[in-house]
Amino acid sequence: MQLVVDVGNTETVVGIASSPTEIVSDWRVSSSVPRTGDEMTALIRAFLAGDGVDEAGIVRGVVGSVVPSVNYVWKKTLETITGVPVVSVGPHSRLPIRLDVEDPLSVGADRVVNTMAAKTMYGRDTIAVDLGTATTFDCITADGTFMGGVISPGLRAGLDWLSARTAKLPRVELRPPELVIGRRTETCIESGVFYQAIEAVDGIVRRIKDEWGRPDAMVVATGGFASTMGPHLRTVDRVEPYLTLYGLAMAGEYLAG
Repeated sequence: MQLVVDVGNTETVVGIASSPTEIVSDWRVSSSVPRTGDEMTALIRAFLAGDGVDEAGIVRGVVGSVVPSVNYVWKKTLETITGVPVVSVGPHSRLPIRLDVEDPLSVGADRVVNTMAAKTMYGRDTIAVDLGTATTFDCITADGTFMGGVISPGLRAGLDWLSARTAKLPRVELRPPELVIGRRTETCIESGVFYQAIEAVDGIVRRIKDEWGRPDAMVVATGGFASTMGPHLRTVDRVEPYLTLYGLAMAGEYLAG
C-alpha cells in the first residue's frame, strides 16, 4: 500500500492506494490550519486506525503539493509513518510524460499526476477537468503530453464573492438546486452560483475542443466537486474523483522502481 497525499490550496486529500487504481480509504484535511509534524503524524495515524489500516502494510509515502509552506510537515509525517524517504512528485519528476508548455517547471503537481493517470488509464486524448478551489482544464494527448490548459475560479469562488461584496445576502450551501428558478433569496443564490459554474465549465470545454482540434477528446471530471457537479455537466464523459490520487500512486511506483 502507498500513502498518497494531494496538497491543494484549500484542502489536502490523503488516501491509501492498495494499487495504482484503487483507493481503499481517503480523508480530507484543511491546508490552511498550521500543524507541526508531530501533530500531523498523530492526525494521520488516527485516520489510519479509525479505518483499520495497518501501518506496517504501507510501503511508501507519495506527496504532490502546490503549497510549498507545508511540504516540510508532510515530508516529516510520511517518513515517520512509513520509515522510508518520501517520494515527492512535481514538474521536476522523471516520469514517462512530457510537459509541452512554455515554462514546464511552473506546472502544478496536480496537473503532472493527472497527466500520468490519464495516459495510463485512458491512452487517448483527454481533457481533465479538476473541480477544486480553482477549476483547471488539462489538455493531455494519448501519448502523455501535457499541452497546457485553462485555470478559472472554482465553484466556491462565486459564493465567497457574494458573501464578501454584499451585506444582506445570506451564505448558502454548495449543492445542486432543485430548480433553476429560485423562489427565496437562498435558492436564487444556490442556483446562480451552481449553474454559472456549470455553464462556465461546459463552455470552456467546448472552446478547448474547437481550438485544440480534438472534438472526440475524452472529458474526465475529478477533484473535490466532481461528484457534485459532474452529473450536471453535459460535456463530461466520465467522473473520476480519485484521478489525482491514482496519478500519485502511479508516480510513486514508477519513481521508486
